[in-house]
Amino acid sequence: MLLPFVWVLFGSFKTQSEFLHSPGAWFPESFQIQNYVQLFAERGFGNYMLNSIIVSAVAVVGNVIFSAMAGYALAKLRFRGRGFVFPLVIVSMIVPYVALFVPQFIVVVQMGLVNTLTAIVMPVLVLPLSVFIMRQFAHSVPFELMEAARLDGSGEVRLFFRIFLPLTGPGLATVAILSFLSSWNNFLWPLVVAQSQATYTAPVGLSVASQASNTVSFGLLLAGAMVVLLPILILFLFLQKYFIQGVAATGLK
Repeated sequence: MLLPFVWVLFGSFKTQSEFLHSPGAWFPESFQIQNYVQLFAERGFGNYMLNSIIVSAVAVVGNVIFSAMAGYALAKLRFRGRGFVFPLVIVSMIVPYVALFVPQFIVVVQMGLVNTLTAIVMPVLVLPLSVFIMRQFAHSVPFELMEAARLDGSGEVRLFFRIFLPLTGPGLATVAILSFLSSWNNFLWPLVVAQSQATYTAPVGLSVASQASNTVSFGLLLAGAMVVLLPILILFLFLQKYFIQGVAATGLK
């Protein structure tokens, strides 16, 4: 699994001529950082990264907050239509993401949000998978504990913040990682709604930057790929324990 990553890492330090004359070579003749310098100094990749960070941060916060509230309501509260809402969430997970592009784009146009970061983040603000994960984790919170807190006079808001959230930490971490990956790696939707380089995210910007001169710059492309991969690796290294716990617990329910 690490071999492709290592090849990309070494390839990001190669020159274009090295790719053309010895494409199968693993190691560069000399380590050059010109691809990284060109990526940020000439192609404006820093702005694309900033846009991706903003979109992903908003998506993570939105998914953690809204999916936690939805999961708590679907698992712990009794309300009319509850038996219909959760199957609807499951069905929405089956619908192909691309099939929603046209209705989503019509909504974005009518709201006047084309070519804005708001339009990019809206479809990933609450993911059905996030709601599903938090609903499954909500079932792991003991019913007796919730009832005891209610008898002590705790309201639903207090139960949510003081009992539910602390006991579902791995689920929240899992939702945060998955929502970050979904928004960070999103390419097609930003490509549709972002109509200027000022609103390009990193995946779209990487596609544009690597072909700015009508020829694919392989070293530049691999350097951009490494930069895009870096936040994902950092996030997973810090949260991998909670992510593994969350996936295992969700799969067992």
